[in-house]
Amino acid sequence: MKEQIGTAIIGPGKVAHTHAQILASLPQSRFVAVSGRNAERTGAFAAQYGVQPYTDLPTMLQDQAVELVIVCTPHPQHAEQAIMAAEAGVHVLIEKPMAITAAECGQMIAAARKSGVKLGVISQRRLYPSAQRVRAAIDNGKIGHPILGTLTLLGWRSPEYYTMDAWRGTWQGEGGGVLVNQAVHQLDLFQWLMGPIAEVSGYVANLNHPSIEVEDTAVAVVRCHSGALGAIVASNSQNPGLYGNVHVHGSNGASIGVQTDGGSMFISGVTTAVEPPINDLWTVPGEAELLAAWQAEDRALAAKIDIMSHYHRLQIEDFLDAVIADRPPLVPGTEGRNAVELFEAIYRSQREQGPIRLPLGGAGDA
Repeated sequence: MKEQIGTAIIGPGKVAHTHAQILASLPQSRFVAVSGRNAERTGAFAAQYGVQPYTDLPTMLQDQAVELVIVCTPHPQHAEQAIMAAEAGVHVLIEKPMAITAAECGQMIAAARKSGVKLGVISQRRLYPSAQRVRAAIDNGKIGHPILGTLTLLGWRSPEYYTMDAWRGTWQGEGGGVLVNQAVHQLDLFQWLMGPIAEVSGYVANLNHPSIEVEDTAVAVVRCHSGALGAIVASNSQNPGLYGNVHVHGSNGASIGVQTDGGSMFISGVTTAVEPPINDLWTVPGEAELLAAWQAEDRALAAKIDIMSHYHRLQIEDFLDAVIADRPPLVPGTEGRNAVELFEAIYRSQREQGPIRLPLGGAGDA
């Protein structure tokens, strides 16, 4: 069995440094290359990590040393680059969100399946111990079954955030606003915990960021295939940022939840400290008294690790192991598509002024 995979990065931006440091340190990875459109920026990035720079992606993908890429470019570029890599026989791990539309995700899934390569999506918040407790409680029937879910993200993005890079805050460069870039983490958790979604009604608006094109606020009502209902509120308009959480309420009356973020969500490669993720709600009979101990445990863990890279590292390590062992990764493309489908349905509901039924078209060969 192969023990090491030749790895590379597409897009030497801010989040790429997190990935590069991990790829350079994991024993399963042989970090060999980076591809970017800006020669100076790409060259500096390559020199920092001792890898080969490329300004032409097809050329990098022809390098026999490159067996796996992590896509770290702006969201609208993900689909084209991932498909190109898959067609070249290269395994692909993509930074969130997977793409901008479910149809693009379907094309990516189909390309990976046809070429026989692994396709995964970074969803590192699933690995938070607090999120794992919620999922385990649902799987073990501790709340009966989910009947109501709520997603609340009340964060802040300053005007300076949107001027960091030219693509931020634009439909062409970012592909959307709070739903696509910030709340996609919680949208992923919401559908992972609540199950497949049948229908969405939603609204989006830009309420206090006049300098950007995309939405800073979104609300939606969700009906799951199971019959469970849900409510989504996501905003970048609360200064200072407050919190992001996902709560699940069960048929037996018990409620559980995870606060994934306190204050504003971190910016990879920029933020230096964040509040630890914790369970902020737990009324399972016989377990409610465990909440304080779990919170203390999670805060103690957070003091020992770098939250902004630790869970990325765990997921990247899982993806490398999946390639080596020829098994499915923790979050395959089909799972990444679910979050994209959810935010696309909210946008469609706004445009069409009515409920949108799921699944959307363009699922591809899932």
